[in-house]
Amino acid sequence: MISNSLFDNTKTAFRLKSDSELERAYFLFKMISKEPLVKIGTAVTKFALNINLPVEGLIRSTVFDHFCGGVSETDCMATVEKLSDVGVCSVLDFSVEGKEEEKYFDSAAAKVIELTQFAKNKKTMPFSVFKPTGFGRFKLLQKVTEKQDLTEAETLEWQKLEARYDQVSKVAHDCNIRLLIDGEESWMQDAADDLCEKMMEKYNKEKAIVFNTLQCYRWDRLDYMKKMHRRAKEKGYKLGFKIVRGAYMEKENERAAEKGYKTPICESKKATDDNFNEIMKYIMDNLIDIQLFVGTHNELSNYLAMEMMEEKGISKSDNHIWFGQLFGMSDHITFNLGAEGYNVTKYIPFGPVKDVMPYLIRRAEENTSVAGQTSRELTLLKKEKKRRKL
Repeated sequence: MISNSLFDNTKTAFRLKSDSELERAYFLFKMISKEPLVKIGTAVTKFALNINLPVEGLIRSTVFDHFCGGVSETDCMATVEKLSDVGVCSVLDFSVEGKEEEKYFDSAAAKVIELTQFAKNKKTMPFSVFKPTGFGRFKLLQKVTEKQDLTEAETLEWQKLEARYDQVSKVAHDCNIRLLIDGEESWMQDAADDLCEKMMEKYNKEKAIVFNTLQCYRWDRLDYMKKMHRRAKEKGYKLGFKIVRGAYMEKENERAAEKGYKTPICESKKATDDNFNEIMKYIMDNLIDIQLFVGTHNELSNYLAMEMMEEKGISKSDNHIWFGQLFGMSDHITFNLGAEGYNVTKYIPFGPVKDVMPYLIRRAEENTSVAGQTSRELTLLKKEKKRRKL
């Protein structure tokens, strides 16, 4: 029987945090809980970095070190080893965003290849990851999604984008490292989905190497997955899916209203939760064909996944099912799952401080918009501070 108080264990949750790190975490989440402060803070930070004020040290010692593993993969290794000691695996994520030139796309692909080879002989680094817009221009992916004709130059650009997908997928296959491909905005996602499916057909013959991401706040994702499952069975390859709720809700709803089309987002939080849980159940019912990465900070969905596994007699360490949370968040879920023997990972962003700022700003804004998340973090941090005093 799964205990519904498992995630209340703060001793296990914060076992890797020193007293000063605990205080820093409490301070950061207190700041993030106040929306005006987040808005002012992000604006001031962007401005300071743009005019090259010497603020990197301050950023590094506060928000960066809390949410990121370091400036390079070598820098992250101390964290990776600490996590490994308590039964938690790591996914290193080179989180440089917003670059739009071919040279940056080439270097991003080279970095993912390097990280995949780096992870090859490390048991606690079973995944690599990238974003579609890390490998090609957003507008190009959008144009292909909208089925617009490409110019000769764009056709060449698209071929290069596809080649990057293929190179990275091949290396992942050869290294036996699973490759997670993130989901982004719906108006460019079809092109990214099609590329991902192509890679699955090519490299997932024996088992899931390439994983796509299903953003479950989109009401069409269950249907999309079922159709994809049928195609995969017909053609004889396996599927891998990371399921998340999604990170672009406000932007999606605003664009739908502005352009006058039906929003791709579920009508309510409950509908999103139901969709997430239904997609998870479908995958659990079809583990022979599909591997699952449960990427969520929602406690109830994690409990539900554990209950489904217990009901179906699936071992906690079954390699078809993985859990994951972001570094610096939901330690009460990650470390308690790890202590119980489940396959669980921390997504660890890294990269030069200035280049990782767009990622960090997005994290802060997301935490501000999910009020329950931040207040839960604060409650648990407060509880652990009290426990240590006693």
